[in-house]
Amino acid sequence: MDTAPRLMPAAAARVAVIAARQGKPGLKLRLAVDGGGCAGFQYKFGLESDAAADDLAVETDGVTMLIDPDTLPFVAGAEVDYVEKIGAAAFEVRNPNAASGCGCGSSFSV
Repeated sequence: MDTAPRLMPAAAARVAVIAARQGKPGLKLRLAVDGGGCAGFQYKFGLESDAAADDLAVETDGVTMLIDPDTLPFVAGAEVDYVEKIGAAAFEVRNPNAASGCGCGSSFSV
């Protein structure tokens, strides 16, 4: 699937570090979109051990990101990265489908 979201190497490395610290090899990053946030939709990240049967699984450097079928249209073609800035570090979504976003970067509109 050429419009599948991409898990960037820095994000994959961060998930691997978290999995190692928790002693849970194979921990997967879940990307979801929920209604809400200041711009209409918001990204949600979670860590899971198992994929659902209908999840899209995207792998980078041995780390898997899971996206459910309802979320996929909102994040098709997006890149999920891990960014460290002065005073903050977080997963970040660069989403070509977002018509606008909020200042915090965690919500968007389409």
